Amino acid sequence: MSTVLRARQLTRILPGEVPTTLVRGIDLSIEAGEFVCIMGPSGSGKSSLLYLLGLLDVPSSGTVELDGVNTQGFSDDQLTSARLAKLGFVFQFHFLLAEFTVLDNVLLPMRRLGKLGDSQARARATELLARLDVAEHAHKHPSQLSGGQRQRVAIARALANDPLVLLADEPTGNLDTASSSNVRQILHDLTREMGKSVLAVTHDPRFAALADRRINVVDGQLDPDWQPV
Repeated sequence: MSTVLRARQLTRILPGEVPTTLVRGIDLSIEAGEFVCIMGPSGSGKSSLLYLLGLLDVPSSGTVELDGVNTQGFSDDQLTSARLAKLGFVFQFHFLLAEFTVLDNVLLPMRRLGKLGDSQARARATELLARLDVAEHAHKHPSQLSGGQRQRVAIARALANDPLVLLADEPTGNLDTASSSNVRQILHDLTREMGKSVLAVTHDPRFAALADRRINVVDGQLDPDWQPV
């Protein structure tokens, strides 16, 4: 397997009268086709680490390598381009645009990247919605869908540009039991069926049990001995 995402001595400190360390000296790597969960107590730095790895935040020190490229010193435009082309994001709340249909929400990343023509993009969006069992809702608006359906659309949108890595921050945290189980299984299956690397923050031990590997973060550092209560 090849390494698609690597952190070296990754550190994030919020400046202030009393500086706050969110992440301290983390080394880790994510391999192609690997499903990894990040766990730890509330406020331990899990989401901060995910945002650094997803190039949504800039480290105070250390580096993030995406597809073998060191992103240190990237401009805002370069970071945006790298995220758009190589990373997909799913959050606790779906963040679908209410004024757009389901289909148009999935088309948005492809239109921004501009690699596919309109007919090709529509075909890919339709295929992704079908894979996630929401194709029949393509012309509805998000408000007409259930929470689980909206999260599946959000996953389709995250996959739109065929990213190397899908990063998920508590993707089941706002769902009922049945929908949570469905989304957990979908994210697990992405690594098996599509060869995607998935890196997910979760509090759910059932979710983490599906992963190839679990990373524990406590007080901003890796802690292999931590166990969820």
